[in-house]
Amino acid sequence: MKKVLVFAAHPDDELLGLGGTVRRLANEGKTVRAVIMAEGLTSRADSREEADWTGLLGLQEDARKAAEIVGYKSIEFCGLPDNRMDGMDLLDVIKIVSKYVEKYQPDTIFTHHHGDLNIDHRITCEAVLTACRPVGEYCVKRIYTFETPSSSEWNIHYSEPFTPNVYFDVTGTLEAKVEGMACYRTESKIYPHPRSAEALRSLGRLRGSNAGFEMAEGFMLLRECVDKNVVRGGVIYSLTPLPDVCSWVVAI
Repeated sequence: MKKVLVFAAHPDDELLGLGGTVRRLANEGKTVRAVIMAEGLTSRADSREEADWTGLLGLQEDARKAAEIVGYKSIEFCGLPDNRMDGMDLLDVIKIVSKYVEKYQPDTIFTHHHGDLNIDHRITCEAVLTACRPVGEYCVKRIYTFETPSSSEWNIHYSEPFTPNVYFDVTGTLEAKVEGMACYRTESKIYPHPRSAEALRSLGRLRGSNAGFEMAEGFMLLRECVDKNVVRGGVIYSLTPLPDVCSWVVAI
């Protein structure tokens, strides 16, 4: 894992799902970039035309400050309609994702869990999976999905529950996530809201307890393509092992 690309639906999702992990990867010398698909905020007005566009610029500025805290090398905004991505042709969303994959050539992608309540999260995940099909000279070797507090746990249908099988130890970096979220003047909340500092720490402790760490962030590994030259004697060896990562299930 050297070049990591995060596709998030809205400003703050890129922290809520994996802020501690991003800070850890950046500390380890990995290049981590974020692409934000939809605007944020504009769905809160009666119509998109009545949205607070000045507030949207402020939200993007908050996102840039937060990105610097957690260690993103860059953060880019696609400006798709907030909570209205289901009104677009999926192909158009896929083409946007494909453009950034081609531009940055990531070996690892993190994106939303497909079972989230939020429609933009689900479409972002579907677009990533389609754009990153392992055909031809593909660069993406592994795809993880993250949970988003105030979305993943609120899908009452439970047809696609978030069941993490990979845990990153973020004991030393979770506070960067909390500090980054504090930059979001419109998105950070007070307890017991899931986006509050206390709730984020509690989730970190819960995921840590799942894997024997003090603090952790959990992910679902959707696909990992392991090169044949690391299979020896029937045992798969990682060329770039990550310390303090607990993986219960590996899907290849």
